[in-house]
Amino acid sequence: MVNLQRSVYYYRSRADPQTELRLRLKDLAAARVRYGYERLHTLLVREGWQINLKRVYRLYHEEGLSLRLKMKKKTHQRTTRAARAARCAQ
Repeated sequence: MVNLQRSVYYYRSRADPQTELRLRLKDLAAARVRYGYERLHTLLVREGWQINLKRVYRLYHEEGLSLRLKMKKKTHQRTTRAARAARCAQ
């Protein structure tokens, strides 16, 4: 038997889930794929939301949003004349 109080066992958070803000954040992130949480915060403030940047960061990561990373282009390896000559001689 675990020695826990009943109030701890049945604990329910009283924090607001902020579903409206989460939906708006998802909509903005889907519309602007290359925007990170800082630029999305700026857009939310312009729309009239009074929200902290740290809260936007937390919700951004809780919703699994992230920037789509650009793939680096493959570049050809440069060779010198001496290296080409040595390779051809073999």
